[in-house]
Amino acid sequence: MRKVIEVRNLYKLYRVGDEFVRALDGVDFEIYEGEFCAIVGTSGSGKSTLLNMLAGLEKPTKGEVIIAGKHIEKLNEEQLVTFRRDHVGFIFQSFHLMGTLNAVENVALPLSFRGVPRDVRVRKANEMLDLVKLGKHKKHLPNQMSGGQQQRVGVARALVVDPDIIFADEPTGNLDSHTSEEVMELMQRVVREQKKTLVMVTHDDHLATYADRVFHIRDGRIIKIEDNRWKKGKEEGERHAETNTERDRK
Repeated sequence: MRKVIEVRNLYKLYRVGDEFVRALDGVDFEIYEGEFCAIVGTSGSGKSTLLNMLAGLEKPTKGEVIIAGKHIEKLNEEQLVTFRRDHVGFIFQSFHLMGTLNAVENVALPLSFRGVPRDVRVRKANEMLDLVKLGKHKKHLPNQMSGGQQQRVGVARALVVDPDIIFADEPTGNLDSHTSEEVMELMQRVVREQKKTLVMVTHDDHLATYADRVFHIRDGRIIKIEDNRWKKGKEEGERHAETNTERDRK
């Protein structure tokens, strides 16, 4: 598989008064095309800082962030804006929908920044809303939709620009547990169908099980990487064996 993200010896220090706080402390990892990866940690662990580094929203104190072959840490602000516009989609915790725009208009908004003709914008936005199962809510304003529906609009908006990578910052943070599961199942399905690379930050270990791999971060360091694909394959194999055993008994 092709490497999409490479993080090499990443450090981030913040000055607090007369002292320096080390938010990231020598982080190294790689993420491959088509992977769904979760970065999991408690408040203050460094997970949000790491996501900001990956998205080019903050500069590292030291180290390298290479995305789609580009050294993000070396780009200037104008280059970063262009890079994010052309390669990245974002899913936010608080949805960030425009209250005066309906679902189609919200999803189409990133395309307008690219100068895409209106008829093409509307067509693509409709396609993405169908993909996230919101075909009946296309003309609804955000205040006419539930939190789960608003986040589905957020997922559609991230996908409409056909990004190489999607960054999701606590995407279920404002949702109840049942709706959170629905949104996670949607994100997992869409990543598979659209062959996208998704990097999600969360504090919830359970939600992280939807990811292919889980990066556990503590005190600015990656302390463990779990591969859920191996676990899921083993569980499916055990269930298959149990089914065959039960069938043989009958």
